[in-house]
Amino acid sequence: MKLTENTILVTGGGTGIGRGLAEALHRRGNTVIIAGRRLDVLEGVAAANPGMKAVELDIADPTSIAGAAKRVLAEHPDLNVLINNAGVMLADDVAAPLDEDVVAAEVTTNLLGSIRTTSVFIDHLKRQHSATVVYNTSTLAFTPLAPFAFYSATKAALHSYALSQRFALRDTSVRVQEIVPPWVATGLVGPEGDPRAMPTKAFIDEALKGLATDAEEIVVEQARVYRNNAGPNEHAYVDELNTFMTTQLQA
Repeated sequence: MKLTENTILVTGGGTGIGRGLAEALHRRGNTVIIAGRRLDVLEGVAAANPGMKAVELDIADPTSIAGAAKRVLAEHPDLNVLINNAGVMLADDVAAPLDEDVVAAEVTTNLLGSIRTTSVFIDHLKRQHSATVVYNTSTLAFTPLAPFAFYSATKAALHSYALSQRFALRDTSVRVQEIVPPWVATGLVGPEGDPRAMPTKAFIDEALKGLATDAEEIVVEQARVYRNNAGPNEHAYVDELNTFMTTQLQA
């Protein structure tokens, strides 16, 4: 996608990677609308970035998605980029009975939320001269982390969905790109600025370079080992990673 002269909606744009992408794209002269559940947080980000817009959106609620889409398209009829970034990451224990609240929250938000949000905008985007849908997945889509099994599974499903949608849109003006972050120091896992994770600014800078190309997947260098996981040796590799990461998370 081109990085200038767009009108861009970023879900989960009030914190973390979403905020980083929104601010970086705002600085490049795009019209940026950030969306999320906490309007006060969004308005604070918008106030710190004059010209940025904010809209309340709970991607776990289809009614909220429909209402936010109606408002965004009424106020920004030239919208041509949707960045599906919003998500939750909750610890779980799949060696025990399912926690239905965790399952519902992660499937509804991480998977159905992004699919439903894209769905309400897709016909509009197909009418644009050039449009892009971006999904923010995770290296855990390819190398799952056992203490976050549901999160890993929802990101794997979203990756699969993006592959199908990219093919289905191949003869339209809409391109589908996928960002595949490694562990980034946003505070989603571990404290914000955790030195064991990739610094947020470094990740945003590298991700934007990838978005500026025709790449279908934006995989920063630090993420490649997890994205290109070990094929037939996958199980041993995943066990090794889980052993390492579990130790790190308990440190």
